[in-house]
Amino acid sequence: MTIRPRRSVLYMPGANDRALEKARSIAADAFILDLEDSVAPEAKSQARDKVVQAVKSGGYNRRELVIRVNALETGWGMDDLKAAASAGPDAILVPKVSHPGDIISAAKVLKACGAPARTRLWAMMETPLAILNARDIAGAAADADQRFSCLVLGTNDLLKESRARALGDRFAIVPWLAMSVLAARAFGLDVIDGVYNDFKDDRGFRAECEQGRTLGMDGKTLIHPSQVEPCNEIFSPGADEVQWSRKVIQAFTLPEHAGKGVITVDGRMVERLHLAMAERVVAISEAIAT
Repeated sequence: MTIRPRRSVLYMPGANDRALEKARSIAADAFILDLEDSVAPEAKSQARDKVVQAVKSGGYNRRELVIRVNALETGWGMDDLKAAASAGPDAILVPKVSHPGDIISAAKVLKACGAPARTRLWAMMETPLAILNARDIAGAAADADQRFSCLVLGTNDLLKESRARALGDRFAIVPWLAMSVLAARAFGLDVIDGVYNDFKDDRGFRAECEQGRTLGMDGKTLIHPSQVEPCNEIFSPGADEVQWSRKVIQAFTLPEHAGKGVITVDGRMVERLHLAMAERVVAISEAIAT
């Protein structure tokens, strides 16, 4: 799977022309053009047309474009999915995923509609059943025909459905976040953390970004453009981390280390698993720089 940065993933309301246009100048790694929660029922059809046109028109440079459709069992979901398939975004985000069948069904529709091969599927993990079935849902990625590449945490919905308290340290939901990360990694998926609602609270936002990165998240979903810059900063490999990673990679290329599983770099024991980690750090750093 192609490595690409997904540090900052900004939700943009699909019914808002100004927001769709403004996104072209925002330095987020990805945009979720939303047809679901941010769009009133009476505006669903119009928003669908606007989002499809925005994707087809382009102008977002290398930013990843993701269309979030309505749940397939709703009156809008299937039309959303077919329209999104015709637009050919980088990915389509399926909401309320609770079991692998939700991904499999969406993939069948994309195939039937002739969606471009590059259009992937992302899954919203926002129900208790999604967390309980995280391993099985992520396991759908084992079949390349499912086009599955990313999990997105819907932390607001998880709090609502579980009745957990929304405390600043996210004590109640950290185990669910960690389970999602492990499920994603077991099957080669990326995983994106949930939103931080108070976009004026920079300190709290930064703390939650740090927590997400510590847990292993690839990035964070955002609700306001002001959150993009600090999010990109925190989820980017640091200069020292990149320098060390390059040193590890270089050390393993030396003739005297050929075939070795463990070597010493600057007095530290380094295994080939550290080489794989170093290679990913450098790849992400280079992708950010391009």
